[in-house]
Amino acid sequence: MFEMMRRSWIRVIAATLTAAATQWAAAEAVAPEALIKKVSGEVIEAVKADKAIQSGDVKPIMALVDAKILPHVNFQRMTASAVGRYWRQATPEQKTRLQDEFKLLLVRTYSGALTQVKDQVVEMKPMRSKPEDTEVIVRSEVKGKGEPIQLDYRMEKAGETWRIYDVNVLGVWLVENYRASFAQEIGASGIDGLITKLAEKNKGAAPTKG
Repeated sequence: MFEMMRRSWIRVIAATLTAAATQWAAAEAVAPEALIKKVSGEVIEAVKADKAIQSGDVKPIMALVDAKILPHVNFQRMTASAVGRYWRQATPEQKTRLQDEFKLLLVRTYSGALTQVKDQVVEMKPMRSKPEDTEVIVRSEVKGKGEPIQLDYRMEKAGETWRIYDVNVLGVWLVENYRASFAQEIGASGIDGLITKLAEKNKGAAPTKG
């Protein structure tokens, strides 16, 4: 009897500690809107302070993107969503090539936008989510001179980490926008044709500085 009671209490204590640990981890996790606000603010301040980035110098731009943005993006999910149903038909090598070229395309596009940063600030919009949600949309506006720019993020939660898998600029979701053109290219030239097209576009868009 004593041994059974001892084991029961051990289970109760273990369950209590597990629940407490889960709550502590959740409390320490960064909320998605807080993460976006933090990263956006750090990127804008870094651009404002670096004349080389403002002039379009590729090396500091790429370094900033690598350090501040890429760790918070799920490029595999983003690429798979953009490629759509054809992703299942791709070989492991083709998936790697697609992800690498798509990532480079997005980084170069984002890098070009960074050179336009002057006096902008990021304003977060109210969240419409529940604490138990594992996928959310974080809405924001980039404000400066001229009209504000809508910039929203679709984010997923893996463990206690939030990562971006799609971006909405001025009402257009990036992944959905690319999905149609990618499907058209694959229909005409196959998956390898899309990879070649992306590689050519990235090569043609390569900055001359640096």
